[in-house]
Amino acid sequence: MDHHPGIHTQIHDDTGLTLSGSALTIGAFDGVHSGHQALIRSTVLSAQRLGVPSVVYTFDPPPKALLCGARPLTSIGEKVARISALGPDHIVVARFDAAYRARTATDFIQDLGRIAPLVIWIGSDFRFGSCKKGTPELLAGYFDTRILPAVCCESGEVVSSTRIRALRAAGRVLEAERLEGWSELLPFRRSSDNGGHHATA
Repeated sequence: MDHHPGIHTQIHDDTGLTLSGSALTIGAFDGVHSGHQALIRSTVLSAQRLGVPSVVYTFDPPPKALLCGARPLTSIGEKVARISALGPDHIVVARFDAAYRARTATDFIQDLGRIAPLVIWIGSDFRFGSCKKGTPELLAGYFDTRILPAVCCESGEVVSSTRIRALRAAGRVLEAERLEGWSELLPFRRSSDNGGHHATA
């Protein structure tokens, strides 16, 4: 377990954290763009309301880097620094390699039991386990699962790591930075402000 310099967030591998209760969000969080930021902030707020630690569970490298050859938007160090700046109590970094990829959705759910999530925040496109067989509906069969609506830019387009990566590849760096949401050059809005909706099994 490590402490990130200057902040209280603790960093763990995927076997290094055990809790009796938590609020959790899970994702690749490649670039920690404004959509990711909304998930993490929702998780931190839920943790505060519930009186439990907040946990961000992520992967290194991002799954698309291994599966599709996509270039990560940030190094793992920068990703952890950005996540930490949003104030979670813990970050779990799972090493995403061929062995991890082969784990089943059931394996993943069992592993989550170690941190006893009272609520899990995810995006609607979140999938887990080998062959992406794990769905939000499956997760909701075990945990209180909240799906956060997509975050859109002012033009109404959904912010995604894929879109940001394409902008960077095209040399449109300023636009990419605006979508990432760290430069504060462009206001963002939720596509819905209903606080997320529940996944149901």
